[in-house]
Amino acid sequence: MNKIITIGREFGSGGRELGRRLSEKLGFAYYDQEIISEIARRTEMSEHYVQSVVEHQPHFSFPIHIGRSFYPTASPVFDLTMTIYQEQSRIIQEMAMKSDCVIVGRCGDYILRDQKPFRIFVYADMESKMIRCREKASQEEKMTDKELKQHILGIDKKRAKYYEFYTGHKWGDNLNFDMCINTSHMVIKEMVPALAKLFEN
Repeated sequence: MNKIITIGREFGSGGRELGRRLSEKLGFAYYDQEIISEIARRTEMSEHYVQSVVEHQPHFSFPIHIGRSFYPTASPVFDLTMTIYQEQSRIIQEMAMKSDCVIVGRCGDYILRDQKPFRIFVYADMESKMIRCREKASQEEKMTDKELKQHILGIDKKRAKYYEFYTGHKWGDNLNFDMCINTSHMVIKEMVPALAKLFEN
């Protein structure tokens, strides 16, 4: 069975960088935005639309695992949301079957639960997350500290609702992960060699 590492992460925690550097160190395949691109290709939807669905809470108050049969009326929005999630699940499973890999976000830990991936959750204190966001020097640099903090909290809230909607589990709950890593005031690049040793045998 292939070695599979899934990474959940708070926004600004450096989880994406950690996953990318870990995959490079180990020689594992790395999947992140590639999943969105493949969903868009297969469904003939735009990447922007797929990304918006994947990153935002579905427009329903019920968890998907209780079954579609409870709902008497069909919803085009529901159908599109389910199409994207189901395609995402298929793609992630296919990627995990191909080779050793690191998969960032997108409920990978839950989708691949039968394959027993090594599940990592990356978090950090707000100060560290704000510093990392500033270093990216994108739209965040134009925000005040208050605005940036609200931006970070807002994205994490959406990630939590998305994860809980599809899995029925609490996002970031340490009981759902094999390792939780606090990257507060840490340099991601310096953490990777020690972490990689867990998977090099």
